[in-house]
Formats: sequence, C-alpha cells, structure tokens
Amino acid sequence: MSQQVSNSPEQLALLQAVLGAGDDSPLSPLFARGSAQQEQLWQRGLQAYRANGQALAERVLLGAYPVLAQLMGDESFAMLARHFWAEHPPLRGDMACWGDGLADFIDAALQLSDNPYLGDVARLEWLMHQAASAADVDADLASFALLTSADPALVTLTLGAGVALLASGYPVVSVVNAHLLGSPTLAHAGQLLQEAHAEKALVWRQGFKPCTRAVSTGEYMVLRQLMAGQSLLQALEATDATPTFIQSEALPFDFSGWLGDAVRNGLICGARSIPITKGEEG
Repeated sequence: MSQQVSNSPEQLALLQAVLGAGDDSPLSPLFARGSAQQEQLWQRGLQAYRANGQALAERVLLGAYPVLAQLMGDESFAMLARHFWAEHPPLRGDMACWGDGLADFIDAALQLSDNPYLGDVARLEWLMHQAASAADVDADLASFALLTSADPALVTLTLGAGVALLASGYPVVSVVNAHLLGSPTLAHAGQLLQEAHAEKALVWRQGFKPCTRAVSTGEYMVLRQLMAGQSLLQALEATDATPTFIQSEALPFDFSGWLGDAVRNGLICGARSIPITKGEEG
C-alpha cells in the first residue's frame, strides 16, 4: 500500500530555493534556529546545490539540444537552461529523460519571440534525442514476400527504430543538418529561414545514428498512416486524398522506388499481416 508524503512549507521552500525558483525568505525561520556560523554554512551549501543543479541542467540540455545551443549562444542557452530547470524540474532519476517540453517553454518565452522557429528546432532535436535510445527493430527481409501475395488492405509495414514526423512552418531540417552535418550550408539554411520555407521532417535511426531529412507531402502522408497502424492500402490512398495544390509541389509519390531506399536506410524493416476487424468482414 502506497503512502503519500506531505511536505512542510519549509521543505517546499528549500526545494524551490535549490531549484533557484522564488526567493529564500521563507527559509529565514529555518536559518534562525542555528548560530550565525551555521547560517553561513547553510547558505553556502544552498548556493552549492543550486549551482550544481544549474550546471547539470545546462549539460543535460546541451546533450539533447546542441543545435539550439549554437543558435542561441552559450550565455542565452545557459540562462534558458536555468529557467527551465527552475520551472520544470526533473521528475525522474534518469536525467536523459528530462528536457521534454522545452519547445513549448521556448514558444511561451517573450524574450525569444523574435525567433519563432526555435521552438520547432527544439521539437526536432528532441525527436532525434528520443530516436537515439529507441528500442531496436530487427529487419525481417523475408516478410516482404507478403507484399506480392497478400491483399494490401491486410498488410502493413514495420517501421524502424525511432521513427517520428514533424510538420513545421520553418526549414527546421535544413537548419539542424546545416549545424550537425554541414549540409546544406549555413548560408543556404539562413536563406530558407528568410523565405519562410516550410519543411516536413522525418526522424529515424540508421544503425546507431539518429537522422533527419525533409520529406515530400506524399511520403509524409504514407508514413503518418503507417505509424498509426493503418494498412498499406490506406497509406497509399492517403496520398490520393492529398489536395491538388499540395500534390503539385513535387512529383507523384513513387512507392516502389521509395520502398527500396527505405529498406536500405533502415526506415522500413519488414511487412506484417494485420487482423481483419468485424466491420471489415464480408
């Protein structure tokens, strides 16, 4: 049977002080219980805990958001990390899981409103961070025989590790890859930002490396259906339902050519049958 632990006002004040949130005045009664020398020791200890926590916050967020850190600069990123630590402290012991929600925190920050693309850059980097530790998916090449023998309405494709999608109004893939890979160039990525070029991002893990690339509307629609567990037929029909003005942005989606590349890159790992629901039985 679990027991709920209640915190005293002094305990809550101490926690807030360690996190750097609010002021230290609620702790005055606690400090007053000791001598002046003890109070100095407590203050030094509090400052040390606070400094260590803030330094940890910066290191953890830098590991998950290296491009964001480059875009903001060291001082601004460190300040962001400290504020995020104070407002959204970790709830679990595994610090690798801390940092989710930074994108929304950035979107709400008036100080960063002049660079509205930063939130989506953070969203893309967090998806890549998650992909890095996603569970492995074993390739099953023999299963692709289903594509030649089974009804497409009863087959779906198995996605690789860490697959995720992000539709952004900004060229986030170009910005991230310019900083991480050097391609495109930073100048080209900056030009795309000025032109308000929108990109749809795909994230997956190729081997042990999280990757991202921009995808067409057709590929985005297919992958979104497959991620939802829909059949191959439904996924392909989704591209036919795409509005004409969007379809005209590129050539029609070539499933056969795409599938070969997707298998080689670890994006698609196999095929599998899906059960027939009662409503679909003839």
